[in-house]
Amino acid sequence: MGEAAKTFQDLVVWQKAHRFVLAVYRLSQAFPKSELYGLSSQFRRAAVSIAANIAEGFRKRGRADKLRFYNIAQGSLEECRYYLILTKDLEYGDVTEINLLLTEVSKLLEAYIQSILNSDS
Repeated sequence: MGEAAKTFQDLVVWQKAHRFVLAVYRLSQAFPKSELYGLSSQFRRAAVSIAANIAEGFRKRGRADKLRFYNIAQGSLEECRYYLILTKDLEYGDVTEINLLLTEVSKLLEAYIQSILNSDS
């Protein structure tokens, strides 16, 4: 995997998750005002949770502790997957690109978790 990451910002999975958060904010800005405390708020919270839990897990020392945060990130990711379905079905916006980004984050996160599970430490 090359040189070890010094901060969570060095992790490609975090970088992509952060890009996803920014995309969610942009997408949800176009939602109806009636969704301000509904879907917009829930979607943004779940998206932020992905990147935040990756960041928090990065600093944890024990494998189990790290994995717990990355697993929470996975749960938030699946929550966002549903919000994208809802956004599409409510015709609130085009989710094609953001769906691809979420899929990429999902694959990277899964690979990152597998690398921790397979590490010797």
